[in-house]
Amino acid sequence: MKKLGLLIIAFVIALPSVMANEGMWFLIHIERLNYRDMQKMGLQLTPEEIYSINNQSLKDAIVQFNGGCTASIVSDSGLVLTNHHCGYSAIAELSTAEQNHLKNGYWAASLEEEMKPESLYVRFFVRMDDVSKRILSLVNDEMTEKEREAIINKEIAKIEAENNEGGKYTVSVRSFYQGNEYYYFVYEDYNDVRLVGTPPESVGKFGGDTDNWEWPRHTGDFSLFRVYANDNGEPAEYSKTNVPLKAKYHLPVNINGVKENDFAMILGYPGRTNRWMPASGVEQNVKYAYPAWVESSKLGMDVFKKYMDQSEEVNLMYASKYAGVANYWKNRQGMIDALTAHKTVETKRKTEKKFDKWANKKKNKSKYGDVIENINTYYDLTNKKAKQGNYLVGLLRTSKFAALPYSLGKNLEYYASQNEAKRQELLPKLQASIDNSYKDFYLPLEKEVFAKQLGLYATKSNYPLPKTVSAVGAKTNNDFTAYINSSFDESMFSSKEKVEAFLKQPDEAQLKNDPLYILSGELLSKYREQPENLVQPENDFEASFRLLVEGLRESGLSEIQYPDANSTLRLSYVKVRALPADPRNDANENNYTTFKGMINKYKPNDPEFDLDQSMLDSYEKKDFGRYANEYGQLPVNFLTDNDITGGNSGSPVVNGNGELIGLAFDGNIEAMAGDVIFDSDLQRTINVDIRYVLWLIDKYSNAKHIVDELTIINK
Repeated sequence: MKKLGLLIIAFVIALPSVMANEGMWFLIHIERLNYRDMQKMGLQLTPEEIYSINNQSLKDAIVQFNGGCTASIVSDSGLVLTNHHCGYSAIAELSTAEQNHLKNGYWAASLEEEMKPESLYVRFFVRMDDVSKRILSLVNDEMTEKEREAIINKEIAKIEAENNEGGKYTVSVRSFYQGNEYYYFVYEDYNDVRLVGTPPESVGKFGGDTDNWEWPRHTGDFSLFRVYANDNGEPAEYSKTNVPLKAKYHLPVNINGVKENDFAMILGYPGRTNRWMPASGVEQNVKYAYPAWVESSKLGMDVFKKYMDQSEEVNLMYASKYAGVANYWKNRQGMIDALTAHKTVETKRKTEKKFDKWANKKKNKSKYGDVIENINTYYDLTNKKAKQGNYLVGLLRTSKFAALPYSLGKNLEYYASQNEAKRQELLPKLQASIDNSYKDFYLPLEKEVFAKQLGLYATKSNYPLPKTVSAVGAKTNNDFTAYINSSFDESMFSSKEKVEAFLKQPDEAQLKNDPLYILSGELLSKYREQPENLVQPENDFEASFRLLVEGLRESGLSEIQYPDANSTLRLSYVKVRALPADPRNDANENNYTTFKGMINKYKPNDPEFDLDQSMLDSYEKKDFGRYANEYGQLPVNFLTDNDITGGNSGSPVVNGNGELIGLAFDGNIEAMAGDVIFDSDLQRTINVDIRYVLWLIDKYSNAKHIVDELTIINK
């Protein structure tokens, strides 16, 4: 972060309540920007105990989980706690129709029973530093954005090479404040990560799509994995000789529970926010991009569900993909509703009007005078493209064969053009790619989703379509069913066997005339397309967006004091905070839910609200042990007003002593606009209470040996 003027720092420190619950903060800036505020709210740790390069600290227990979620180390033997939905794809991969761990749950009774999915890793954060001056000293305002990007990327490569210690670490230099600041991050990756335990899907996904983003909530959204290393504690590829990682630091677990106004801190890897987005960008999303995303996602979900309900095998194949599409489908619709209700476009336009007045003062005009005009011009030119682009993205996200033929086909084309010796050299890697591409799919589903998504794309787009899509759609009134069926009949990409036959007798002409290869290539070309008429407007937009953010900070017109999320480690600190009383919640206060409330939602044979008999029996016994609250209830979920977003899934919620009290897994639909604006009144994070997690492991699943690994605080 750039050094703020002393008056701005004083203002932020003197008035913490203005933004007390807003912000995704860098750990290295805690002492300067946040510490006094955090102490007043209940933090007992020092900044050094949260982030230290030389000594163990809280950050050593926080890991990025498989690139898209967060997790925490909760034992000295490398036990990893994250969300059920974060481990979902790995659990599904390790399941079969006969041993369905996704449906029935799984608990390894010993280290030998812990199971390794094919591809799963955790990333430990080592350190970070500011390289803004170094990078920005190399560029100037006379450069085009492409020239600027090339110079910056060259310097980034140097910085990453200087800090990776011969390949030991992964180093990433990231841009912040729209290219006004740069920091590098050093990570250490461990690739041998194994499943330890998961509750059944009826618990881990209780409420399904109906309850997703809703409160009151009753979901046991957690799963457990373990990190393995070689004998020296170093990262190593999977081997039976690997041993559980001796953790540098692990989170102690506090089972005393939470109450209103308790301090709550979340550390994690929030994926993406757009708090600095201009008004026209928000308007484009609400009117053009998000509606297309919602519609195409729903179509894909409907086709998936049709076939998933017919076969347990197909259900396992597509469970993770369906869950991902469904999550964003509801998110995008919620964003449309919330941003509209909050009148976010109008609010941002008012700020930009003030900015434009400031920008056109004599001392600022040469630098900032055209910023708002350039930004608005760009969005006006790209609204239709954004709509078409999101229908196309929906097609590519839900249809395996929209992208596969071209991406695999380019490698096959190169293979076919080589001599026999070179082909033999390429063959092992190519065969591995084919094996991976043709596992876990159901052809009737893929044909139907491809045809229907093409129909939607062609019907709804008001922007030039790919050649084949346009031609076929004109002849068939945008019904692509017959065309897709005949294309699969003719194409070598319709089966693994046909592709392998091509390897034995490669024929470039056959490949280039393949109907799915042609269609896939056109779709991906359209996705990557950069129309000539947008080259200069895009250059002006990128420069102007960077200047807008710089100018908003310089002028003091923006209240935002932190950079947008971009999958780098951040900290959010707030309190346990109830929503207004809700008759649907039986808890004593509307900041938590109970096991009784979960039972009240139970619907036999309902895929979202069914529970197995052992869960019902457990409620009747009411053997909650040390995990019950003072009212004799078993808490399930609780609320805080943390500022989080996607990527924070699985993030640990810790108290003022740095002890684990819960696990973040969702937000509330009333504040769905949170990626763009922060609503201090409505914004909530929904967390799994750690007492419910431990009860499920200990009492419900009879896996007390796992609980025994933890450091439990109960006083």
